[in-house]
Amino acid sequence: MQTTTSASDGNTLFPLVLSIVAAAATGVLWAYANPIQLVPGVIQWRIFAFLPPLIGILLGAKSGFITGYLGTIVWSLLAGTFIPAHSLIVDGIMVGLTGLVPGLMFDPKKTPITTPVLVKIAVVCLLVGLVMVAAVSASLAWLGIFPFWWAVLYLGLSDIVPMIIGTPLLILPAIKILTAAHPAGFKRF
Repeated sequence: MQTTTSASDGNTLFPLVLSIVAAAATGVLWAYANPIQLVPGVIQWRIFAFLPPLIGILLGAKSGFITGYLGTIVWSLLAGTFIPAHSLIVDGIMVGLTGLVPGLMFDPKKTPITTPVLVKIAVVCLLVGLVMVAAVSASLAWLGIFPFWWAVLYLGLSDIVPMIIGTPLLILPAIKILTAAHPAGFKRF
């Protein structure tokens, strides 16, 4: 099945505002809607880890980065795990990249979302997730919060699994919703 969104020369206000709203929702969902604690108080299974790459693909790379970065800051403040050097630099930037990279690589306005493209989206989510997990685990280990390999295991389960399943699974329904809500199209940000 092929699906594309219509292109427009409109402004970037719509995706920018929507990415900020998605960032707030991401942070709140990560803080309060994670039913399974992998390491209580430190790492939980983030069933909504797919939001930054999904927003990146739908609304643009910068929107995906904003969603991941600000979502991490909101989550860490709400969860009581905010550590300035870790949250603002390593965790925020690396989670932001999980939205930026898929947004740079996939644009539904230019490339129809077909089954092979969905597989490629899952592979990109896996690869960017592995880089993110390695960097965040190294930061946690360097700060003496969590051993590196345990962090890799638990963060991989926590973030990568929902990204590689949720992003490809939800991209087509999300495109249909966005197209219905904004039929004239919008410029990605």
